[in-house]
Amino acid sequence: MKTLVVYLMAGGETPALAEAAVEAGADIVEIGFPFSDPLADGPVIRRAAERALAEGMRTRACLECLVAVRERVTTPLIPMTYSSLLEAYGYERFADDARAAGATSLIVADLPAGERPDLRRIQLVAPTSTDERLRLAAGETDGWLYLVTVTGTTGARAELSPALAGLVERARAVTEAPLYAGFGISTPDHARAAAELADGVVVGSRAVEVAEEGPGALGEYVASLREALR
Repeated sequence: MKTLVVYLMAGGETPALAEAAVEAGADIVEIGFPFSDPLADGPVIRRAAERALAEGMRTRACLECLVAVRERVTTPLIPMTYSSLLEAYGYERFADDARAAGATSLIVADLPAGERPDLRRIQLVAPTSTDERLRLAAGETDGWLYLVTVTGTTGARAELSPALAGLVERARAVTEAPLYAGFGISTPDHARAAAELADGVVVGSRAVEVAEEGPGALGEYVASLREALR
């Protein structure tokens, strides 16, 4: 069975949304900790981050959100954020507090492999990553390797990136860790095509958009992705 990772932005509705996503078939939930200048994120997640910040979702509130999600689901929970937030909060303190709140691992979108190797996290690699960078990321990653299918920011796209096949092949040559593909995967067809190459898929921007319609709509959407991955 292929793994389905669903991304949601931290906020007041997130615990109910996460529960709906897991009940509909999400295996892992990523929770975005909003940051004011999210370089890797496209317009949908940027807007969601702005709304979350306006709602008062600073680091402590996000950790409380994580606790509330953990009370409802048993699946792995992974905060995804940026190094500036950890710099301000304290890297070790953040890692400790996130785990205490129920996090299984974490993703720091703009912290390259090789920097702060003491901070256990899921590493991201892209089609532009050198073989050396791929090896380094694969050696340091926590559990699975996040394959960014496109060069550029997150966001739904019309077609699955043709660069994914080559990236999977190069990653498989250097690691036995599971490979989950993300960025630009928004439809059941995308998910199916990506899962033919990788071990799982990560769906972000489209999930965040659908989540605005509430847990019921999100559950239906996640169920359609789960069905495509069977």
